[in-house]
Amino acid sequence: MTDTERTFADARAWAHTGTSLVLAAVADLDEAGFSADSVLPGWSRKHLAAHVAANADALCNLVHWAATGEETPMYASSEERAAGIAKGPALPADELRSWLNASTLRLAAGLDGLTDDQWQHQVVTAQGRTVPATELPWMRAREACIHAIDLGTGTTFHDLPDGFLTALVHEIRDKRGLVDLPDGPLPEVAAWLTGRPHSLADAPELGPWL
Repeated sequence: MTDTERTFADARAWAHTGTSLVLAAVADLDEAGFSADSVLPGWSRKHLAAHVAANADALCNLVHWAATGEETPMYASSEERAAGIAKGPALPADELRSWLNASTLRLAAGLDGLTDDQWQHQVVTAQGRTVPATELPWMRAREACIHAIDLGTGTTFHDLPDGFLTALVHEIRDKRGLVDLPDGPLPEVAAWLTGRPHSLADAPELGPWL
């Protein structure tokens, strides 16, 4: 799949799918469940939920940039980004869940409010890439879909749309500079490329991505 085959409509649908999976994953977690380890080493589910919530808040900054032309970085600094993640474990489960829900609703409303012209406005990502605002749904789709799995409540790469997985595999393969991919089911290849647990035999170990 090429970049032109990953459509704007696709990305918006996948962002919605990922958001729904994240919110469903945390909907019934009590304090102990939220405090349990996530799939990511060294991160509890609270760390991860805070990261996803803070990411939505940060993307809202880029939505504001696209809507108004006022330069609004995702994060004021790397320290601010780290502080958002660290905030999670200190919050009670219900408060963290409320933050996650509210931030995703704000982001969805902001994206829905952009006009056709505003979607074409340039913004700058936390990695320093200048992109049109039309890239924001894809950025959110990656965060939400992959971290829904990382929460470790039962969602797997097999639950994600094939189109999303194909686009993800294409992007990460290019960023990692890989030519050949191991044989196996698409969800398992995507899991391997992102550095998550997978069932592929003899595939070389890759470091974490995202």
